[in-house]
Amino acid sequence: MSDYDVPRGIDVLRVFCGPDGRHGNALGVVRDGSSHPDVASRQLLARRLGFSETVFVDDPERGRVDIHTPGLRLPFAGHPLVGTAWLLDLEVLELAVGDVFARQDGEFTWITARPEWVPPRTLQQYASAAEVEALEGPPPGEGWLYVWAWEDEAAGRVRARAFPRRGDAIVEDEATGAAALLLSARLGRALNITQGRGSQILTAPAPDGTVEVGGRVLMAVRG
Repeated sequence: MSDYDVPRGIDVLRVFCGPDGRHGNALGVVRDGSSHPDVASRQLLARRLGFSETVFVDDPERGRVDIHTPGLRLPFAGHPLVGTAWLLDLEVLELAVGDVFARQDGEFTWITARPEWVPPRTLQQYASAAEVEALEGPPPGEGWLYVWAWEDEAAGRVRARAFPRRGDAIVEDEATGAAALLLSARLGRALNITQGRGSQILTAPAPDGTVEVGGRVLMAVRG
């Protein structure tokens, strides 16, 4: 039995799974974007599904996609693009902000993107991984918050959690590629991030200012 109750025609992926194949952030992918042709109908479905993001594929050959949260449309997001690149086996995804290049490397799917494409997030460092893990919910305040701490600074290992704080049903985001991209760009180094309950995100900044973000993707429901 699946944990996900979704209409026919929608694939559900788990993106940024841990080394044991567990966890990861659920993603809905509507392969035929024309079935929901306008923003209003897409927003309604994204809200009904309740995933942190849902992707509508408008052109599967060119990789043109449209990303929605339960409450708004996004110009860029990490785990939807990693998941869609894996699902459709694409090397390029077309967004309004620019082309996102993708590649497969063994069990990992990677995308390359620019930090300036990411919607604003606050990155807040904590003193220890234990403090991050001890949080019982979003810290007070408004706006997207990514809390993190070093688990092993020399090895680039990070413990993180993400709280959208945008007033929709997503209290905590299990795995957030866009925030991981920003953190990697800020620190100027490759990272191995454990987020949420045990999801894993890898990053690698490049000299041209782009950052690669990668992780494991598994099919949860084939629509």
